[in-house]
Amino acid sequence: MTAPNPAAGKPVDPALLANVPRLVTAYFAGKPDASDPAQRVAFGTSGHRGTSLKNSFNEDHILATTQAICDYRRAVGLTGPLFIGIDTHALAEPALASAIEVFAANGVEIMIDAQGGYTPTPVISHAILSYNKGRSTGLGDGVVITPSHNPPEDGGYKYNPPHGGPADTDVTAVVEKNANRYIEAGLKGVARMPYDRARKAATTHLHDYVTPYVADLGNTVDLALIKSAGVRIGIDPLGGAAVHYWQPIIAHYGINATVVNEAVDPTFRFMTADWDGKIRMDCSSPYAMASLIGMRDRFDVAFANDTDADRHGIVTRSNGLMNPNHFLATAIAYLFAHRPQWSGSAAIGKTIVSSSIIDRVAGKLGRRLVETPVGFKWFVEGLGSGGFGFAGEESAGASFLKRDGSAWTTDKDGVILGLLAAEIIAKTGRDPSELFTELTAELGVPYYERIDVAATPKQKSALKALGPEQLNMTRLAGDPVGAVRTKAPGNDQPFGGIKVESASGWFAARPSGTEDVYKIYAESFRGPDHLKQIQGDAQAAIAKVF
Repeated sequence: MTAPNPAAGKPVDPALLANVPRLVTAYFAGKPDASDPAQRVAFGTSGHRGTSLKNSFNEDHILATTQAICDYRRAVGLTGPLFIGIDTHALAEPALASAIEVFAANGVEIMIDAQGGYTPTPVISHAILSYNKGRSTGLGDGVVITPSHNPPEDGGYKYNPPHGGPADTDVTAVVEKNANRYIEAGLKGVARMPYDRARKAATTHLHDYVTPYVADLGNTVDLALIKSAGVRIGIDPLGGAAVHYWQPIIAHYGINATVVNEAVDPTFRFMTADWDGKIRMDCSSPYAMASLIGMRDRFDVAFANDTDADRHGIVTRSNGLMNPNHFLATAIAYLFAHRPQWSGSAAIGKTIVSSSIIDRVAGKLGRRLVETPVGFKWFVEGLGSGGFGFAGEESAGASFLKRDGSAWTTDKDGVILGLLAAEIIAKTGRDPSELFTELTAELGVPYYERIDVAATPKQKSALKALGPEQLNMTRLAGDPVGAVRTKAPGNDQPFGGIKVESASGWFAARPSGTEDVYKIYAESFRGPDHLKQIQGDAQAAIAKVF
């Protein structure tokens, strides 16, 4: 495990803060080199991300990508409104202006926030699903301008089709290809009108995102119960897009909640540094969450969201910041015991690198478990149809159905996961950490860790193509190997790596898509020493192949 930077968990040196004027200037002044792969449009699991300082996220990228989305909409016959939201990163506002110019010139009906504010990813998903409910034509879709929890210098742009969740590769590959074609052609073919005209265009509409989302929350989380129980809640938006949603939620439902920081600052100077000394609004990191963890005694439960509010970080009075896997397991155990209107066939979705404690909870509940590759796109259909009661991933992203078993969102929603932690206390009288302790007393204690190991591009390619016969492992930390997988058992789709399982532990290895490392996820139900053995065996086996 890489040792944390000495600055981790501490206030950031002002000299290291993002230079916002320089960042915005580079957005408008910089031009990408289409021959450089690092400067092309590239859609990962959460859209295109980059920074204007490296010509990987600037105006040309947004103009070209927006035109490519307009082309895609025409090709598949999408004529409904496009819901568009931004987070609080410095590059979000400039990118919104660029996108509006292109959408307006293409005659696309767009819905922008009526208050000129910020819109969380799950709110866009909720808006798409609400609009499309009962419709078969004239469907709406959406765009969120966000790089999620990435550092302040970054920007991001992602597309959600009419199903409301992240676009799959059948869509993003087309958008990416055409966007790069426009960049190569010097933006020839990109329709655009001046910003002032675009804002006044008949197709540009102001939309109230806050009211319908807030009003519907009580149908998903039992906020009346939270109010009556008087649960004391602390909330830190981490300067993100949910910042102006919390006071309306508190006022509407009368819950006893305090927003501990309502500041919006594109430098994010109020954050404590992450493990590597950088600013990252990662609500699953104890270093980035140091401030809220320090307040844990003031509240029955506290929580934070990342910058687009699709992730959650739960801080309990009894045990501090919960490991994301631990809260997922606790949430699943609680929800399936306290949602009687959910279908008896509603399944549990998890990614292949999430903790096996979830498998054990599913077995205890008698619920079907669907294990997928990494990426929330694999859960969209199930959450939309009600086939999944809950779906989550190890990186603190999850969503679940409304209390009546209908769809809430098909993208991750950190807002409802945070409020669920308060509902758990209101209903059971115990905080989520205490409930997790009860679960593990019955099902075993998981010891889980992810480590990054240096790897060349050639080695990463070899790992991605690795099969069971090349790895040739028969024992893992002294135990017989029960299964070796390169495809997720829930949908038989390749996950871009390999997973080795025994009765008491497992590891999975996947190459990073952005760095010269590969990731080893490992878990033991015997203890930390056994976990180290699994990690050692994993590295040794992979090193032999390299």
